Amino acid sequence: MTDGAKRVRKHREKMKAAGLKPVTIWVPDVNAPGFKEEVARAIEIINNSAGEKAILEELSDVDIEGWK
Repeated sequence: MTDGAKRVRKHREKMKAAGLKPVTIWVPDVNAPGFKEEVARAIEIINNSAGEKAILEELSDVDIEGWK
């Protein structure tokens, strides 16, 4: 086993001992063809939503200590 592999194993064992486990999270590829267009389409749908303004107004009235 290489030194790098030993360090990785040691780190993973330490994390497991701390009660953690590794997970894989898949996220959109921002460089994928069509990604920007899909984001623009989703924004357009949100902006044209009848309830969007009401939701934003409601959220702006939420008081979180230390914010505003």
